[in-house]
Amino acid sequence: MIDGLDRIDRNILKHLQANGRLTNAELAERVHVSAATCHRRTQRLFADGFIAAVRAHVAPVKVNRATLVMVGVVLDRSTPQSFADFEAAIRDLDLVIDCHLVAGDFDYFLKIRVRDITDFNKLHAETLIALPGVRQTRTFFVMKEVRDAMPLEF
Repeated sequence: MIDGLDRIDRNILKHLQANGRLTNAELAERVHVSAATCHRRTQRLFADGFIAAVRAHVAPVKVNRATLVMVGVVLDRSTPQSFADFEAAIRDLDLVIDCHLVAGDFDYFLKIRVRDITDFNKLHAETLIALPGVRQTRTFFVMKEVRDAMPLEF
């Protein structure tokens, strides 16, 4: 058992990760409980923070964001204020899908979706290198997405 989750709760989470559009009745049938029990448990999973959100996975090609770029960022200082300034600025960039503070050679890794290399070059030249505290960036263009946004196993 994980932090109060029993087999039914874990099964609900598994099915919702695979298909967040399931109706309560469909979900209840798949986890072998009544619709009322399923609804109550699902609401508790939301309330307790086990389900953070339900959203659609949009096809990047269909919205003209087929190019995936990973960017390692090194800041000029490693202080709480420089991290806070960078993080505040990065939250305003819509093309940045993910931003992670990491240990190692970089301070942050950014996952960015753009139209093409030209689009990224413009973003890099006009925005990324001008972010607060940025000393260096290293860019990795993704050639093939092997696994992305996979469901959590628990």
